[in-house]
Amino acid sequence: MRAASLNPHDLWSLKGVGHPPERIPMILGCDGAGVTDDGREVILYSVVADTDRGRGDETFDPDRAVLSETLDGTLAEFIVVPSRNLLPKPEWLTFIEAATLGAVWGTAYRMLFTRAGIRPGDSVLVQGANGGVASAAIRLASAAGARVFATARSEPKRRYALEQGAYMSLESGARLPERVDVVIETVGEATWAHSLRAVRPGGTIVIAGATSGEMPKAELRRIFYKQLSVIGSTMCTRAEFESLIRMLHITGIRPSIDSVIRFDQVPAGYKRILNGDVRGKIVVDFEKVD
Repeated sequence: MRAASLNPHDLWSLKGVGHPPERIPMILGCDGAGVTDDGREVILYSVVADTDRGRGDETFDPDRAVLSETLDGTLAEFIVVPSRNLLPKPEWLTFIEAATLGAVWGTAYRMLFTRAGIRPGDSVLVQGANGGVASAAIRLASAAGARVFATARSEPKRRYALEQGAYMSLESGARLPERVDVVIETVGEATWAHSLRAVRPGGTIVIAGATSGEMPKAELRRIFYKQLSVIGSTMCTRAEFESLIRMLHITGIRPSIDSVIRFDQVPAGYKRILNGDVRGKIVVDFEKVD
């Protein structure tokens, strides 16, 4: 391993979510980049799954897992993964940048282009714009020609959303100037009612997280009367991950890096994520010594 990034998924693992006692201890870390035994520079694809069991889409495999769930993760000097989980690292991506892509950027790509099917000219609302998936979604949707509205709780976070390419940044729950085609939802209970009211009739809400709670009032009458599509999304396929990398090359987009830390600074990095004090990704550089 040359670099690995920290993810909220790691924090859920530390809380015991998805980890029965028989699978502990487990090394954390979903994303990373490094060098193989034969000298190839590679990016790790984070999903461990069987395409056949998923009927052509490995994210539908009932036994799908993310690195650090059934196989030891990327916060280690060495990692062993199936060969299909290795993609060539382009020379135009640094190891630091490449280490951020799997769980966050891959999830955002699938939400936008596969599950929501956004097109140039569409309007997109991204809730909780400071989150990893949310900020990646802003960058990708903007680059694809969508008009992106973003919400965040504080002024610094709203400024960050504008820096990432949002057309307009608003307070959480604020009324939008127009109803949008698509909502990217990773917050959950705190923003769900707003998401339902912000999307146009016939629009789509794509959900890939529920950090503020998973049991909001469903408002089924609004969903059927407005003919809304509510779609779940988790991670991405290997083919989608390859498409994401090509998109970064074509558009010139690069991941936003909050900070690069040493391995012994990982606990402090997790505390920052818990406190919501992050703008972009925190990346561990295994060669950083000071």
